[in-house]
Amino acid sequence: MNLPSFIWLNGRIISTAEARISPFDHGFLVGDGVFETLVARNGKPFTPTRHWQRLVASCNSMGITPPAFNTYLSAIHEVVQANGLQDARVRVTLTSGDGPLGSDRGDSPATMTVAVTVLKPWPPTETAAVTPWRRNERGALVGIKSTSYAENARALALAHAQGAGEALFANTCDELCEGTGTNIFVVANGRVQTPPLSSGCLAGVTRALTLEACQAAGITVEEIALPITILQTCEEAFLTSSTRDVHPLEGIDQRMMPGVDGQFTQRVAQAFRDYVVGRDDP
Repeated sequence: MNLPSFIWLNGRIISTAEARISPFDHGFLVGDGVFETLVARNGKPFTPTRHWQRLVASCNSMGITPPAFNTYLSAIHEVVQANGLQDARVRVTLTSGDGPLGSDRGDSPATMTVAVTVLKPWPPTETAAVTPWRRNERGALVGIKSTSYAENARALALAHAQGAGEALFANTCDELCEGTGTNIFVVANGRVQTPPLSSGCLAGVTRALTLEACQAAGITVEEIALPITILQTCEEAFLTSSTRDVHPLEGIDQRMMPGVDGQFTQRVAQAFRDYVVGRDDP
């Protein structure tokens, strides 16, 4: 793995080799933190305001002091430039800082890092496997982009072992929810549908942009509770995320899908491109 040369840590650019975080940081000890992943293209972060707004919402829910917008935005620009990148994957992380070895927090200030890596292209289509585990749509972390990602890591490892690139979750009601780092849309009976936020899925920035793009293009999208079994019968399906944009699915649990040839998937992908073209912060 090629690590970037520099990272932004608590207010300054520092070499990755020298960067240090306390072993008592609660992000490390108990996953007590939040994060955002966004992309930079041509050296500029894409939709930074939307990501900052979600970061602030996550911080407020977790009781972590959020950064000022100017601090956040400057940190992104500084670390992208320091690493000489044009197209980058950007990760902004905040933790509750140093704390005791248990779940109780200490009184230390938050730890904030901004890291970047080269933005690698995804393949034209993706495959997915349904995980046997369930999202808890009533859990304490619903709607929060938390650093407690072990559940996602385990599910994705299982999907990879089955030859798939993404894992999909149902919730405790056996309704379709989301992927480990994606939102999902399906086409059933000629209608584009996606799980509502009440399913427990994360309010994805690209999910929201896709809904707005479809509305602008006259494509009806239903936010509706869907049984997980919809993946066995749907005509098309695609994923959305900040690094994937609109990403067609060509297979779910070994079931072949139209992928890039899906009529609705093509329309939605084009609507998304038309909606965001030329915009840094739509």
